[in-house]
Amino acid sequence: MARHVGDCQKRVLLTLPLVTVVTPSYNQGEFIRATIESVLSQSYPQIEYIVMDGGSTDQTAAIVAEYAGRLTWISEKDRGQAHAINKGFIRARGEIVAWLNSDDLLLPGAVAHAVEAFNAAPAAGAIYGEGYLIDRDGRSKGRFHATEPLNLWKLVYLSDYILQQSTFFRRSALEEIGWLDENLHYTLDWDLLIRLGLRFQLHYTPEYLGVLREYSDAKTFSGGGRRIEEIRQILERHTGLKRAPGYWTYGLDNIQRRTEAFLLERSPWWLQLPARVLTALIRLGTRGTIIYILRHAQGLYSDSWASNRLNWMLPHGSGDVVVRGVLPDHPRLHGSVLSVLVANEKQLGSFALQPGDFEVRFRAPDGPGPFAFQLRASRYLWGDVVREKSVRKLAFILKSADWADNHA
Repeated sequence: MARHVGDCQKRVLLTLPLVTVVTPSYNQGEFIRATIESVLSQSYPQIEYIVMDGGSTDQTAAIVAEYAGRLTWISEKDRGQAHAINKGFIRARGEIVAWLNSDDLLLPGAVAHAVEAFNAAPAAGAIYGEGYLIDRDGRSKGRFHATEPLNLWKLVYLSDYILQQSTFFRRSALEEIGWLDENLHYTLDWDLLIRLGLRFQLHYTPEYLGVLREYSDAKTFSGGGRRIEEIRQILERHTGLKRAPGYWTYGLDNIQRRTEAFLLERSPWWLQLPARVLTALIRLGTRGTIIYILRHAQGLYSDSWASNRLNWMLPHGSGDVVVRGVLPDHPRLHGSVLSVLVANEKQLGSFALQPGDFEVRFRAPDGPGPFAFQLRASRYLWGDVVREKSVRKLAFILKSADWADNHA
Protein backbone atom coordinates (compact mmCIF):
# COMPACT_ATOMS: atom_id res chain seq x y z
CA MET A 1 0.00 0.00 0.00
CA ALA A 2 2.79 2.43 0.94
CA ARG A 3 4.54 1.66 -2.35
CA HIS A 4 1.30 2.34 -4.28
CA VAL A 5 0.89 5.71 -2.55
CA GLY A 6 4.51 6.57 -3.30
CA ASP A 7 4.05 5.71 -6.99
CA CYS A 8 0.95 7.92 -7.13
CA GLN A 9 2.84 10.82 -5.60
CA LYS A 10 5.63 10.42 -8.15
CA ARG A 11 3.11 10.46 -11.01
CA VAL A 12 1.54 13.63 -9.62
CA LEU A 13 4.94 15.31 -9.41
CA LEU A 14 5.71 14.38 -13.00
CA THR A 15 2.54 16.14 -14.18
CA LEU A 16 3.31 19.36 -12.30
CA PRO A 17 5.41 21.95 -14.17
CA LEU A 18 8.79 22.79 -12.70
CA VAL A 19 9.03 26.39 -11.52
CA THR A 20 12.44 28.06 -11.30
CA VAL A 21 12.97 31.08 -9.05
CA VAL A 22 16.16 33.11 -9.58
CA THR A 23 17.48 35.52 -6.95
CA PRO A 24 20.12 38.04 -8.06
CA SER A 25 22.23 39.02 -5.06
CA TYR A 26 25.07 41.31 -4.13
CA ASN A 27 25.90 42.23 -0.52
CA GLN A 28 22.34 41.79 0.69
CA GLY A 29 23.14 39.62 3.69
CA GLU A 30 20.87 41.79 5.83
CA PHE A 31 17.80 40.51 3.98
CA ILE A 32 18.68 37.38 2.03
CA ARG A 33 17.75 34.85 4.72
CA ALA A 34 14.14 36.04 4.70
CA THR A 35 14.13 35.93 0.89
CA ILE A 36 15.46 32.36 0.81
CA GLU A 37 13.02 31.18 3.47
CA SER A 38 10.09 32.67 1.54
CA VAL A 39 11.02 30.52 -1.48
CA LEU A 40 12.00 27.30 0.25
CA SER A 41 8.90 27.33 2.47
CA GLN A 42 6.53 27.27 -0.53
CA SER A 43 4.05 24.39 -0.47
CA TYR A 44 4.44 23.71 -4.20
CA PRO A 45 6.62 20.57 -4.58
CA GLN A 46 8.34 21.30 -7.91
CA ILE A 47 10.62 24.29 -7.34
CA GLU A 48 14.17 24.88 -8.54
CA TYR A 49 15.86 27.76 -6.70
CA ILE A 50 18.98 29.49 -8.05
CA VAL A 51 20.83 32.29 -6.26
CA MET A 52 23.04 34.25 -8.66
CA ASP A 53 25.48 36.14 -6.46
CA GLY A 54 27.73 38.84 -7.87
CA GLY A 55 30.66 38.06 -5.55
CA SER A 56 29.31 39.38 -2.25
CA THR A 57 31.83 40.31 0.44
CA ASP A 58 29.38 40.43 3.36
CA GLN A 59 27.72 37.55 5.24
CA THR A 60 25.74 36.35 2.19
CA ALA A 61 27.96 33.31 1.49
CA ALA A 62 27.76 32.08 5.09
CA ILE A 63 23.97 32.42 5.15
CA VAL A 64 23.45 30.68 1.80
CA ALA A 65 25.76 27.85 2.89
CA GLU A 66 23.21 26.91 5.55
CA TYR A 67 20.83 25.93 2.74
CA ALA A 68 23.29 23.73 0.84
CA GLY A 69 21.48 20.99 -1.05
CA ARG A 70 18.22 22.94 -1.20
CA LEU A 71 19.29 25.55 -3.73
CA THR A 72 21.93 26.27 -6.35
CA TRP A 73 24.34 29.06 -5.47
CA ILE A 74 26.63 30.61 -8.06
CA SER A 75 28.95 33.40 -6.94
CA GLU A 76 30.84 35.20 -9.68
CA LYS A 77 31.25 38.68 -11.07
CA ASP A 78 28.44 39.84 -13.34
CA ARG A 79 27.56 42.93 -15.35
CA GLY A 80 24.63 43.94 -13.19
CA GLN A 81 21.21 42.74 -12.11
CA ALA A 82 19.81 42.01 -15.58
CA HIS A 83 22.91 39.99 -16.52
CA ALA A 84 22.66 37.96 -13.31
CA ILE A 85 18.96 37.21 -13.85
CA ASN A 86 19.53 36.27 -17.50
CA LYS A 87 22.27 33.84 -16.51
CA GLY A 88 19.88 32.27 -14.03
CA PHE A 89 17.04 32.04 -16.56
CA ILE A 90 19.31 30.45 -19.17
CA ARG A 91 20.43 27.90 -16.57
CA ALA A 92 16.87 27.28 -15.34
CA ARG A 93 15.13 23.99 -16.09
CA GLY A 94 11.63 25.18 -15.25
CA GLU A 95 8.99 25.90 -17.87
CA ILE A 96 7.79 28.68 -15.55
CA VAL A 97 10.39 31.15 -14.24
CA ALA A 98 10.47 34.15 -11.93
CA TRP A 99 13.01 36.33 -10.23
CA LEU A 100 12.93 37.51 -6.66
CA ASN A 101 15.33 40.21 -5.55
CA SER A 102 17.40 39.45 -2.48
CA ASP A 103 15.50 41.90 -0.28
CA ASP A 104 11.97 40.89 -1.38
CA LEU A 105 9.63 38.01 -0.49
CA LEU A 106 7.23 35.48 -1.94
CA LEU A 107 4.02 35.04 0.01
CA PRO A 108 2.93 31.57 1.18
CA GLY A 109 1.25 29.66 -1.64
CA ALA A 110 2.48 32.09 -4.30
CA VAL A 111 4.03 29.47 -6.61
CA ALA A 112 0.99 27.17 -6.41
CA HIS A 113 -1.31 30.10 -7.24
CA ALA A 114 0.93 31.07 -10.16
CA VAL A 115 0.76 27.57 -11.64
CA GLU A 116 -3.03 27.56 -11.26
CA ALA A 117 -3.20 30.92 -13.05
CA PHE A 118 -1.12 29.62 -15.97
CA ASN A 119 -3.41 26.57 -16.20
CA ALA A 120 -6.39 28.92 -16.41
CA ALA A 121 -4.70 31.03 -19.14
CA PRO A 122 -2.71 28.68 -21.41
CA ALA A 123 -1.99 31.49 -23.92
CA ALA A 124 -0.48 33.79 -21.30
CA GLY A 125 3.18 34.73 -21.57
CA ALA A 126 3.18 35.90 -17.95
CA ILE A 127 0.85 36.10 -14.98
CA TYR A 128 0.85 38.69 -12.23
CA GLY A 129 -1.04 39.20 -9.02
CA GLU A 130 -1.43 41.44 -6.03
CA GLY A 131 1.25 42.23 -3.47
CA TYR A 132 2.25 44.14 -0.36
CA LEU A 133 4.86 46.70 0.64
CA ILE A 134 7.05 46.34 3.72
CA ASP A 135 9.67 48.63 5.24
CA ARG A 136 13.33 47.87 5.89
CA ASP A 137 12.47 46.05 9.12
CA GLY A 138 9.72 43.95 7.55
CA ARG A 139 6.77 45.92 8.87
CA SER A 140 3.77 46.01 6.56
CA LYS A 141 3.03 49.26 4.72
CA GLY A 142 -0.11 47.92 3.07
CA ARG A 143 -1.12 46.77 -0.39
CA PHE A 144 0.86 47.76 -3.47
CA HIS A 145 -1.85 50.16 -4.57
CA ALA A 146 -1.06 50.46 -8.28
CA THR A 147 -1.91 46.88 -9.31
CA GLU A 148 -4.92 46.48 -11.59
CA PRO A 149 -6.20 44.07 -14.29
CA LEU A 150 -4.37 44.31 -17.58
CA ASN A 151 -4.61 47.56 -19.52
CA LEU A 152 -1.98 47.28 -22.24
CA TRP A 153 -2.17 50.92 -23.42
CA LYS A 154 -1.58 52.12 -19.87
CA LEU A 155 1.38 49.75 -19.44
CA VAL A 156 3.02 50.91 -22.68
CA TYR A 157 2.35 54.65 -22.44
CA LEU A 158 1.75 55.59 -18.86
CA SER A 159 2.57 53.42 -15.87
CA ASP A 160 4.31 50.29 -14.65
CA TYR A 161 1.47 49.14 -12.40
CA ILE A 162 2.57 45.48 -12.32
CA LEU A 163 4.47 44.42 -9.21
CA GLN A 164 7.51 42.45 -10.38
CA GLN A 165 7.60 40.45 -7.15
CA SER A 166 4.16 39.05 -8.03
CA THR A 167 5.04 38.14 -11.63
CA PHE A 168 5.85 34.73 -13.15
CA PHE A 169 6.88 34.12 -16.76
CA ARG A 170 6.46 31.30 -19.25
CA ARG A 171 10.02 30.46 -20.25
CA SER A 172 9.08 29.74 -23.87
CA ALA A 173 7.62 33.26 -24.17
CA LEU A 174 10.85 34.81 -22.86
CA GLU A 175 12.87 32.77 -25.31
CA GLU A 176 10.72 34.13 -28.14
CA ILE A 177 10.82 37.84 -27.25
CA GLY A 178 14.30 37.88 -25.71
CA TRP A 179 15.69 38.03 -22.19
CA LEU A 180 16.07 41.11 -20.02
CA ASP A 181 17.81 44.08 -21.65
CA GLU A 182 21.18 44.17 -19.88
CA ASN A 183 21.67 47.83 -20.73
CA LEU A 184 18.81 48.78 -18.41
CA HIS A 185 19.26 49.37 -14.70
CA TYR A 186 15.97 50.79 -13.36
CA THR A 187 13.35 49.71 -15.89
CA LEU A 188 14.40 46.18 -16.86
CA ASP A 189 11.14 44.66 -15.58
CA TRP A 190 8.90 47.31 -17.18
CA ASP A 191 10.59 46.91 -20.56
CA LEU A 192 10.26 43.11 -20.37
CA LEU A 193 6.56 43.31 -19.44
CA ILE A 194 5.86 45.68 -22.34
CA ARG A 195 7.62 43.38 -24.80
CA LEU A 196 5.70 40.39 -23.47
CA GLY A 197 2.39 42.26 -23.43
CA LEU A 198 2.77 43.33 -27.06
CA ARG A 199 3.20 39.71 -28.15
CA PHE A 200 1.37 37.57 -25.58
CA GLN A 201 -1.41 37.83 -23.04
CA LEU A 202 -0.53 39.07 -19.57
CA HIS A 203 -2.95 37.39 -17.19
CA TYR A 204 -3.99 39.06 -13.93
CA THR A 205 -4.93 37.01 -10.86
CA PRO A 206 -6.34 38.62 -7.70
CA GLU A 207 -4.21 36.37 -5.47
CA TYR A 208 -1.52 38.01 -3.31
CA LEU A 209 1.83 36.62 -4.46
CA GLY A 210 4.75 38.89 -3.60
CA VAL A 211 6.19 41.53 -1.30
CA LEU A 212 8.34 44.54 -2.20
CA ARG A 213 10.67 45.88 0.48
CA GLU A 214 10.52 49.67 0.24
CA TYR A 215 13.38 51.71 1.71
CA SER A 216 15.52 54.65 0.65
CA ASP A 217 18.55 52.59 -0.43
CA ALA A 218 16.51 50.28 -2.66
CA LYS A 219 17.16 50.75 -6.37
CA THR A 220 13.48 51.26 -7.19
CA PHE A 221 13.34 54.32 -4.94
CA SER A 222 16.64 55.91 -5.95
CA GLY A 223 18.32 56.87 -9.19
CA GLY A 224 17.03 60.40 -9.61
CA GLY A 225 17.53 61.88 -13.06
CA ARG A 226 19.23 58.78 -14.46
CA ARG A 227 16.14 56.70 -13.68
CA ILE A 228 13.83 59.26 -15.31
CA GLU A 229 15.98 59.39 -18.45
CA GLU A 230 15.92 55.59 -18.66
CA ILE A 231 12.11 55.68 -18.34
CA ARG A 232 11.97 58.24 -21.15
CA GLN A 233 14.14 56.06 -23.38
CA ILE A 234 12.17 52.83 -22.96
CA LEU A 235 8.84 54.59 -23.43
CA GLU A 236 10.14 56.26 -26.60
CA ARG A 237 11.35 52.87 -27.79
CA HIS A 238 7.88 51.36 -27.47
CA THR A 239 5.62 54.34 -28.27
CA GLY A 240 7.66 56.42 -30.69
CA LEU A 241 6.95 59.49 -28.54
CA LYS A 242 9.88 61.58 -27.36
CA ARG A 243 8.09 62.19 -24.08
CA ALA A 244 5.22 59.77 -23.46
CA PRO A 245 2.68 60.56 -20.70
CA GLY A 246 4.50 58.24 -18.31
CA TYR A 247 7.68 60.31 -18.59
CA TRP A 248 5.85 63.31 -17.17
CA THR A 249 4.28 61.46 -14.24
CA TYR A 250 7.53 59.82 -13.12
CA GLY A 251 9.51 62.96 -13.90
CA LEU A 252 7.25 65.21 -11.83
CA ASP A 253 7.39 62.75 -8.95
CA ASN A 254 11.20 62.80 -9.09
CA ILE A 255 11.30 66.62 -9.19
CA GLN A 256 8.96 66.87 -6.21
CA ARG A 257 10.98 64.42 -4.10
CA ARG A 258 14.34 66.00 -4.92
CA THR A 259 13.06 69.55 -4.35
CA GLU A 260 11.51 68.58 -1.03
CA ALA A 261 14.72 66.91 0.14
CA PHE A 262 16.83 69.89 -0.97
CA LEU A 263 14.67 72.47 0.81
CA LEU A 264 14.40 70.54 4.08
CA GLU A 265 18.06 69.52 4.22
CA ARG A 266 19.61 72.84 3.13
CA SER A 267 17.37 75.34 4.91
CA PRO A 268 18.74 76.74 8.21
CA TRP A 269 16.67 76.17 11.33
CA TRP A 270 15.03 79.57 11.16
CA LEU A 271 13.72 78.82 7.63
CA GLN A 272 12.46 75.32 8.35
CA LEU A 273 8.84 76.40 8.77
CA PRO A 274 8.68 78.34 5.47
CA ALA A 275 10.52 75.44 3.80
CA ARG A 276 7.90 72.98 5.02
CA VAL A 277 5.08 75.20 3.81
CA LEU A 278 6.76 75.57 0.41
CA THR A 279 7.35 71.82 0.07
CA ALA A 280 3.71 71.16 0.95
CA LEU A 281 2.59 73.53 -1.81
CA ILE A 282 4.99 71.94 -4.31
CA ARG A 283 3.78 68.48 -3.33
CA LEU A 284 0.16 69.55 -3.73
CA GLY A 285 0.79 70.98 -7.18
CA THR A 286 2.86 68.09 -8.55
CA ARG A 287 0.57 65.41 -7.09
CA GLY A 288 -2.44 67.16 -8.58
CA THR A 289 -0.78 67.28 -12.00
CA ILE A 290 0.29 63.62 -11.80
CA ILE A 291 -3.23 62.53 -10.81
CA TYR A 292 -4.67 64.55 -13.69
CA ILE A 293 -2.35 62.88 -16.23
CA LEU A 294 -3.01 59.40 -14.82
CA ARG A 295 -6.76 59.96 -14.95
CA HIS A 296 -7.09 61.66 -18.33
CA ALA A 297 -4.21 60.57 -20.61
CA GLN A 298 -5.92 57.39 -21.77
CA GLY A 299 -9.53 58.49 -21.47
CA LEU A 300 -10.51 55.61 -19.18
CA TYR A 301 -11.30 56.14 -15.51
CA SER A 302 -11.01 53.78 -12.57
CA ASP A 303 -14.80 53.36 -12.33
CA SER A 304 -14.88 52.16 -16.00
CA TRP A 305 -16.38 55.37 -17.38
CA ALA A 306 -14.78 56.28 -20.72
CA SER A 307 -14.15 59.78 -21.99
CA ASN A 308 -15.18 60.91 -25.44
CA ARG A 309 -11.70 59.85 -26.61
CA LEU A 310 -10.47 56.50 -25.34
CA ASN A 311 -7.09 55.05 -26.34
CA TRP A 312 -6.80 51.26 -26.33
CA MET A 313 -4.24 48.64 -27.33
CA LEU A 314 -4.37 44.90 -27.95
CA PRO A 315 -1.44 42.47 -28.17
CA HIS A 316 -0.37 40.88 -31.44
CA GLY A 317 -3.35 39.34 -33.22
CA SER A 318 -5.67 39.58 -36.20
CA GLY A 319 -9.32 39.46 -37.15
CA ASP A 320 -12.29 41.13 -35.52
CA VAL A 321 -12.25 43.27 -32.38
CA VAL A 322 -15.28 43.34 -30.08
CA VAL A 323 -16.02 46.31 -27.81
CA ARG A 324 -18.67 45.86 -25.14
CA GLY A 325 -20.06 48.61 -22.95
CA VAL A 326 -23.06 50.41 -21.54
CA LEU A 327 -24.59 53.68 -22.73
CA PRO A 328 -26.44 55.19 -19.74
CA ASP A 329 -29.99 56.32 -20.48
CA HIS A 330 -29.43 60.07 -20.20
CA PRO A 331 -30.96 62.60 -22.62
CA ARG A 332 -27.57 64.16 -23.38
CA LEU A 333 -26.21 60.78 -24.51
CA HIS A 334 -29.11 59.86 -26.79
CA GLY A 335 -28.01 59.62 -30.42
CA SER A 336 -24.36 59.01 -29.53
CA VAL A 337 -22.17 57.62 -32.31
CA LEU A 338 -19.02 55.63 -31.54
CA SER A 339 -16.23 55.85 -34.12
CA VAL A 340 -13.08 53.71 -34.33
CA LEU A 341 -9.92 55.39 -35.58
CA VAL A 342 -6.32 54.26 -36.04
CA ALA A 343 -3.11 56.06 -37.00
CA ASN A 344 -3.44 59.02 -39.37
CA GLU A 345 -7.10 59.43 -38.39
CA LYS A 346 -8.19 56.50 -40.59
CA GLN A 347 -11.70 55.42 -39.59
CA LEU A 348 -12.46 51.72 -39.32
CA GLY A 349 -16.10 52.01 -38.43
CA SER A 350 -18.89 54.15 -37.00
CA PHE A 351 -21.69 52.79 -34.81
CA ALA A 352 -24.91 54.35 -33.52
CA LEU A 353 -25.42 53.48 -29.84
CA GLN A 354 -28.72 52.90 -28.08
CA PRO A 355 -29.18 53.26 -24.31
CA GLY A 356 -28.25 50.10 -22.43
CA ASP A 357 -25.73 47.36 -23.15
CA PHE A 358 -24.02 47.56 -26.53
CA GLU A 359 -21.57 45.51 -28.57
CA VAL A 360 -19.70 46.75 -31.62
CA ARG A 361 -17.49 44.65 -33.86
CA PHE A 362 -14.95 45.81 -36.44
CA ARG A 363 -12.12 44.31 -38.46
CA ALA A 364 -8.56 45.21 -37.49
CA PRO A 365 -6.23 46.02 -40.40
CA ASP A 366 -3.78 43.29 -41.28
CA GLY A 367 -0.22 43.82 -40.14
CA PRO A 368 2.40 42.63 -37.68
CA GLY A 369 2.62 43.68 -34.07
CA PRO A 370 0.08 45.03 -31.59
CA PHE A 371 -3.11 46.87 -32.55
CA ALA A 372 -3.69 50.38 -31.17
CA PHE A 373 -6.88 52.33 -31.80
CA GLN A 374 -9.02 55.15 -30.44
CA LEU A 375 -12.74 55.15 -29.67
CA ARG A 376 -14.44 58.52 -30.15
CA ALA A 377 -17.94 59.19 -28.86
CA SER A 378 -19.97 62.02 -30.35
CA ARG A 379 -21.78 62.79 -27.09
CA TYR A 380 -20.68 63.00 -23.47
CA LEU A 381 -21.63 64.37 -20.05
CA TRP A 382 -19.58 66.63 -17.85
CA GLY A 383 -18.90 65.14 -14.43
CA ASP A 384 -21.14 67.62 -12.64
CA VAL A 385 -24.18 66.23 -14.47
CA VAL A 386 -23.84 63.03 -12.43
CA ARG A 387 -23.24 65.01 -9.24
CA GLU A 388 -19.48 64.80 -8.98
CA LYS A 389 -16.93 67.55 -8.66
CA SER A 390 -14.61 66.81 -11.56
CA VAL A 391 -13.67 67.86 -15.08
CA ARG A 392 -14.33 64.41 -16.51
CA LYS A 393 -16.03 63.94 -19.85
CA LEU A 394 -18.24 60.85 -19.49
CA ALA A 395 -19.29 59.17 -22.74
CA PHE A 396 -20.04 55.53 -21.92
CA ILE A 397 -19.05 52.71 -19.57
CA LEU A 398 -16.50 50.27 -20.97
CA LYS A 399 -16.93 46.59 -20.10
CA SER A 400 -14.30 45.06 -22.41
CA ALA A 401 -12.38 45.51 -25.66
CA ASP A 402 -10.57 42.46 -27.01
CA TRP A 403 -9.94 40.21 -29.97
CA ALA A 404 -13.14 38.40 -30.94
CA ASP A 405 -11.43 35.03 -30.54
CA ASN A 406 -10.83 35.78 -26.85
CA HIS A 407 -14.56 36.34 -26.37
CA ALA A 408 -15.53 33.02 -27.94
